[in-house]
Amino acid sequence: MLVKEFDYYLPKNLIAQEPSKPRDHARLLILNRKDKTILHKKFYELTDHLKSGDVLVLNNSKVIPARLIGKKESGGKIEVFLLQKDGKVWQALIRGKIQVDQKIVFNKNIIGRVIRKDSEDNNIPTYQIKFNSSDKKIFSIGQTPTPPYITKKSKAGEYQTVYAKPEGSVAAPTAGLHFTNRLLSKLKKRGVKIEYITLHVGMGTFAPVKVNKIENHKIHSELAIIDSATAQRLGRAKKNNKRIVAVGTTTVRTLEAFVTSNGKIKAQKKWVDIFIYPGYKFKFVDAIITNFHLPKSTLLMLVSAFATKSLTKKAYREAIVKKYKFYSFGDGMFIE
Repeated sequence: MLVKEFDYYLPKNLIAQEPSKPRDHARLLILNRKDKTILHKKFYELTDHLKSGDVLVLNNSKVIPARLIGKKESGGKIEVFLLQKDGKVWQALIRGKIQVDQKIVFNKNIIGRVIRKDSEDNNIPTYQIKFNSSDKKIFSIGQTPTPPYITKKSKAGEYQTVYAKPEGSVAAPTAGLHFTNRLLSKLKKRGVKIEYITLHVGMGTFAPVKVNKIENHKIHSELAIIDSATAQRLGRAKKNNKRIVAVGTTTVRTLEAFVTSNGKIKAQKKWVDIFIYPGYKFKFVDAIITNFHLPKSTLLMLVSAFATKSLTKKAYREAIVKKYKFYSFGDGMFIE
């Protein structure tokens, strides 16, 4: 399957530069897979499309201040983008020329040393950096990253879900940005069950696809966690034929990676590199709430696997005609 099959043209003025205010007043395109119909709503009207007993699953990972600005000992500027931590060592992207064993000085108390250059996956080199400081101190000098297509500086908290808790992501699970505490409360009163899982968004979610054939693309691993109580509740709900509604592609990938051969969710903490594209047979997820994704991205491929390529293209064409806002701060889509 060719990557170019997932390309489309998007006018730049449809790339959202800031979230809707209030968040749940974003637009919501509802795509019905069975009837092949499209409805246009507001996100807060999700309450009319979720019913008592539905299980809404959200990724509660919190975005870390992953962008650090430092200098080499020679004085040259270096930008470090933290990706994921393994023990006391951070994997990172580095902008600027750097060699193994060189130090990066962030301030008089925080210094990092490049201990290894990794092999280049998908033509993107990463480095292993060991710091002399705690994560708390490192984060205190960091900046919360936003994607490069967002040129307007975001306000504090805008690029964070209202339910974010464990720190670890370098990009927000953006489908969840539409939810407000008020909307979550209304859904609970309606009888919708709300569950939280964790996938710390890393390079795997946003790395560009630089191959011609989808099958040749390799997704980087990301750390995912589902605790035992949550796994048991999710398993019971699925056994009782309750609808599992995954909020965001990260949640979809976690659930599909954690489901066992007998249809249960296994509680665990593990690195996930599942790549979902057309032809994949979904084992646990029944409906998806997501945003509108970049052309030729793995996220668009996942959506196309769930809704079919033709129906996804139809929805995207209509969203562009109706001038929906796209990408991280853009409008939402509910695929049922």
